[in-house]
Amino acid sequence: MLKLFLDTDMDITPEDAEKYGAKLISMPYSYEGKTIYPYVDFDEYDSEGFYNLLRNGALPTTSAITEREYMEYFEPEFAEGNDILYVHFSAAMTNTFDFMHLAVRKLLEKYPDCRFYEIDTKGITTISRIIGLAAADLYKEGKSAEEIVAWGEKEVDHYAMYFMADDLKFFRRSGRVSGLSATMGNLLGIRPIITMSQEGKMVSVGKEKGRRKALDHLAQVVVDLGENVKKHRIIIGHTGNLELAEELAEAIRAKIGDCEIAFQVVNPTAGSHCGPDGVGVTFHAIHR
Repeated sequence: MLKLFLDTDMDITPEDAEKYGAKLISMPYSYEGKTIYPYVDFDEYDSEGFYNLLRNGALPTTSAITEREYMEYFEPEFAEGNDILYVHFSAAMTNTFDFMHLAVRKLLEKYPDCRFYEIDTKGITTISRIIGLAAADLYKEGKSAEEIVAWGEKEVDHYAMYFMADDLKFFRRSGRVSGLSATMGNLLGIRPIITMSQEGKMVSVGKEKGRRKALDHLAQVVVDLGENVKKHRIIIGHTGNLELAEELAEAIRAKIGDCEIAFQVVNPTAGSHCGPDGVGVTFHAIHR
């Protein structure tokens, strides 16, 4: 039997995991000396409360989960003779997957008849969510691990995510975005446009002055890069600002016509790096 694993940095919720019969790995963040595991240390994500904390000056940090924790997630499945497929956020953004591979190597020595498969979405938050849900659809249809991995090899780079940051201090502190100019500042009203590269890293690819121009830029990217956009999921992610996300949806529909768009609040672990009042869109694309 094949067991699907997803993680919270993909904006996957327990409800999503239950719908697909998947297991959910919780990626932690720390605040005021306490490490918090989403959906382990709380049942419901209070996104409004979390992003208000950030607006009021909180600066949470994040950390990798350990080899031992991965073993605790995976060993029960291997012990039952199950294979594992883990669709996860970008390995280029963290060393947590070094610990994962150590854990898997030890477990496969103990359970040599089992198999471990993975798909690196080369993204985080909504781009990982959109790829993860598409893979989960195949899993629910009964596709084999090999078939789903082959789909991933073909399709991962055909999903794009572009977003704007509102408060640059969070990205500057984390150092997770390459090409982010130190001269970009909130006093100037500059909004950097950031994407996920084919290497699975966040890269600043432009800037706009003011939110309205930034939203139009994001909507235009859907036009310029979109491939069969309406036949796939479109997800708008936001860091605690649904009104801004709805404005982006209106801008997109104004350019491509009526379409179904889902809204997703960004998980707190990734949100610790993004900061509040950011927004972005993920869609099926010609390329990233």
